[in-house]
Amino acid sequence: MVEIDGMKMVQTRAILHYIAAKHNLYGKDLKEKALIDTYVEGTTDLMGLIMMYPFLTSEDKKKQLATLTEKATNRYFPVYEKVLKDHGQDFLVGNQFSWADVHLLEAILMVEEKASDILSEFPNLQAFKGKISKIPTIKKFLEPGSQRKPVPDDRYVETVRRVLQAYHNVKPT
Repeated sequence: MVEIDGMKMVQTRAILHYIAAKHNLYGKDLKEKALIDTYVEGTTDLMGLIMMYPFLTSEDKKKQLATLTEKATNRYFPVYEKVLKDHGQDFLVGNQFSWADVHLLEAILMVEEKASDILSEFPNLQAFKGKISKIPTIKKFLEPGSQRKPVPDDRYVETVRRVLQAYHNVKPT
């Protein structure tokens, strides 16, 4: 839940849409909004492959890493690489920074945490990552000690499992 502008909001996407619109990060017209939504949904799908990773067994982690690497390099990143190349701009939509750019950067960083050389075949994504990471507020956010959510460690995983067991009667693995 987020309290913003006198409202209590829940649901991540509703919150993100509101913040993006409030700060002019959601396109200038309906077409741009649709493109932004399309790109955000794609990166959300990619992130979904990563989110369950800490909760998998060692064997399943190996399989999931192979699936993640294959899908990132053959399905998701080629699309964004092409968009950036064909578009010829610094950003995904128009020539204006949007929340699709933030979302893509976060997806890249999440994948790189699992496969550090994942962008080796994607020069436009490498350049994009560099440019977006240098935006002062993003640069500050990415510095060590910032509020960026850390990679889930064993303590985090165990806490989540206990919470799920308590509320959903989930059996431990």
